[in-house]
Amino acid sequence: MEKLNIDGKEYNNICFTCGTRYKETAPAACTVCEDERQYIPMTGQQWTSYAALAESKTIRINQRFENLFDLKIMPAFAIGQKAYLITSPHGNLLWDCIPYLDEATVTFINSKGGLKGIAISHPHYYSLMAAWAATFNCPVYIHEADKEWIMDDAANVKVWNGEEQDLWNGMKIIHTGGHFAGSTVLHAPHLGDKGSLLVGDTLQIAPSLKFISMMYSYPNVIPLPLNTILHIYNRLEALQYDMMYGAFEWQTIAAGAKQLFQKSVNVYRNLDSL
Repeated sequence: MEKLNIDGKEYNNICFTCGTRYKETAPAACTVCEDERQYIPMTGQQWTSYAALAESKTIRINQRFENLFDLKIMPAFAIGQKAYLITSPHGNLLWDCIPYLDEATVTFINSKGGLKGIAISHPHYYSLMAAWAATFNCPVYIHEADKEWIMDDAANVKVWNGEEQDLWNGMKIIHTGGHFAGSTVLHAPHLGDKGSLLVGDTLQIAPSLKFISMMYSYPNVIPLPLNTILHIYNRLEALQYDMMYGAFEWQTIAAGAKQLFQKSVNVYRNLDSL
């Protein structure tokens, strides 16, 4: 295949801290990192380019389930989240995005049938979505409440509104709010015997795998009010799922995910009554 042409020119337009790519010229400081849910490090704002990343980065692909793969930049870069490739008879979906793309990954995804779409949980993972969407010629699904955070003008972005966006093969994106106004999760009933929930960090799975938290800001440790937590819970309560996949390495609950989420919300209820 031809060499990927991600930027065309050598732009220093990728934030080193969060991985958001800006269209051509970046601002003095990253808009996403200046927000109270993220941060600019004490060393100051730093920018990098796709070409610079290509000198040292690769993408690790792991098969997690029969029709589920995770993708992570190695060595780790920016926030360090994973994206997930979900394969299905009616088309493949990328859940969340990462701020790099290489030829080996394009070849692998195309060997599985390419991408029918990309869905992203919240703005911290918009990253290199414009380049991914252009490469695979597919739409990117983003909730309308978070469209102000689109920093790279992507012709493929499909802004949706309301509570749910139906996809295919039974999959649907569910709007919960919380971490961001447009935060979402993905319900994939064909993943596993009892279905799966892919949550980004709309829901944050603890390293112990014994608790699921919900916060306004994770790095700045800003909590959400109980009524918002209960709203998220109510949005997801009717779904059937047993597995849950989060954005980071340890965040896989292989069984009993729905029961753990219920238990975690009850902890929030009890804390609020103290």
